[in-house]
Amino acid sequence: MMHYTYTAVITPGEGKYYACVPDIPGCITTGRDIEDAVSQITDALSGCLVVWEDQNLPIPSATPQPGVSHGQDDILTLVSVDTIAYRAQTDTRAVRKNVSIPAWMAAMAERKGINCSKVLQDALIQQFS
Repeated sequence: MMHYTYTAVITPGEGKYYACVPDIPGCITTGRDIEDAVSQITDALSGCLVVWEDQNLPIPSATPQPGVSHGQDDILTLVSVDTIAYRAQTDTRAVRKNVSIPAWMAAMAERKGINCSKVLQDALIQQFS
């Protein structure tokens, strides 16, 4: 699963807003205002989940919002992330992979001006969805 939705708890503070996702230990941040806090916690959640996926850690299920512990002045909001989209935006390094294809296929692709790297990337993205 590469799409996740969790409840974030946003706590007003002096001059800033604290945000956390209680289901993901260590997923905390701050923002200048509520909008910035939501943006920051979305980014933090994406980063946390990418690391957990990479380390094959079990991703916790989201606690239903009524079960999320929070203070009286806290704001609860749903935060949705797509780790594939996050990876595409943040990890733009190119990695060279040698791929073998039949000679006739390589010749035909070259004649038609087909970018084999692009075709492979598009096909792999479809496999991840």
